[in-house]
Amino acid sequence: MRQLFFVACCLLWVTGVFGQTVGQKLQKAFAQFEADPQLKHAISSLYVIDAKTGKVVFDKNSQVGLAPASTQKIITAATAFELLGKGYRYKTEFGRCIDIDKDIYIWINPSGDPTFGSWRWESTQEKNLLNAIVNGLKGADFNRCKGVIINEIGWNAEQIPDGWIWQDIGNYYGAGAGILNWRENQFDLFLKSGNEIGDRVMIAGVMPVLYSDKINCEVTSAAKGSGDNAYIYMPSHYRNAVVRGTIPINEERFKISGSLMNPANEFLTVFKDSLEYKYNWKGSEGRDMITYGGVLHSPRIYYTHFSPPLDSIIYWFLQKSINLYGEALIKTFASQSRKLKSLGDTNIVVGATDSGVAVLKRFWKQKGIDEDELNLYDGSGLSPLNRVTTHAQVEVLKYAKARDWFSYFFNSLPEYNGMKMKSGTISDVKGFCGYHKAKDGKEYIFSFLVNNYNGTSSGAVNKMYKVLDLLK
Repeated sequence: MRQLFFVACCLLWVTGVFGQTVGQKLQKAFAQFEADPQLKHAISSLYVIDAKTGKVVFDKNSQVGLAPASTQKIITAATAFELLGKGYRYKTEFGRCIDIDKDIYIWINPSGDPTFGSWRWESTQEKNLLNAIVNGLKGADFNRCKGVIINEIGWNAEQIPDGWIWQDIGNYYGAGAGILNWRENQFDLFLKSGNEIGDRVMIAGVMPVLYSDKINCEVTSAAKGSGDNAYIYMPSHYRNAVVRGTIPINEERFKISGSLMNPANEFLTVFKDSLEYKYNWKGSEGRDMITYGGVLHSPRIYYTHFSPPLDSIIYWFLQKSINLYGEALIKTFASQSRKLKSLGDTNIVVGATDSGVAVLKRFWKQKGIDEDELNLYDGSGLSPLNRVTTHAQVEVLKYAKARDWFSYFFNSLPEYNGMKMKSGTISDVKGFCGYHKAKDGKEYIFSFLVNNYNGTSSGAVNKMYKVLDLLK
């Protein structure tokens, strides 16, 4: 009799445990997550739906706007696929033009291509790209050209979006987007530290050579194993950038990466050098860029460089979380808005961040997402001012799943914790959003954001993984 009673109890226990739905399990796990001391002063949101039915599996704070960090990139990427098309290519035209004084110039007509000079594709790598441009300009009669004109019409001159912080914009991940970008607007700085803690750190090299930017080093040596705590700060009232912080002792070539202050000038320098080497063209005196906003006569194009297609750009955008790509895309939405039939009539023509955000919000409003759920200041998520709801992110992911470009979007997502999802990190902010197919065949779409946690990022991540593991 006792044995039968024991067996019955075991059966009831097993039924109780395994009979719980995923939603019930998430509810218990999320309550434990929020009760953790590391989340004492934080606000968290988790929204999960069944990918096939759209039914809500779990919802906590899905209508609360939170800083999304780089998980915001899934919104920019999906918008780009939908508005521009997976085969969209930026183009940069090179030729000759005559200005209003009838002087002849080399003419560059860029379009904000963020991959121009990037090392990620063979066709965009510096040496290959310069060779192709210079060879394509054969016959342009350079001896009659007085200099170089870059057409900046239709693109906002401000490279840095509102809301970015000073500590970010001097470093590689804080590179803003201009109409002419070069080598992803970044450079590598190599530092040599001393043998003792507190010793002065010296600059050991820069790659590529900087022609416009100057850097002062105020870094000091710190304990072995202390890691990279050095940051590059853009000039405020000085002409030179400055790098401050610490790196470990006994380092010969410790690498940190910064953002170019004037990528167009850096490109023009190597471009003019290539023309001089190939055609013995001296050009204008000095290396100052000439920009133009007026009327030109008889521009003639000799060579056009096309970027890799959008699906390839999005792959690196999401895989490596390249903020520059997001900022270029958001401006492109604005500059291309008149050509986007899906948006209807629009007067937006300038490639500016706020205009691009307006285009993005207008598009998703048409798809049923409240504009107030997308309170955006940039295209990458780097600004701590951004606020997005987990509901909006899941709706974007759900929409993407039904589109013909979804396979390219899905394959672009990184894999973390055995799940296809985009991560996001800024100060005291962590997020994950994406897709997962469980062992039982059920598919889920989710967004998980945490703001203002304390302690280490790795600690918060492990606790978030523990909750997400219930979807497996």
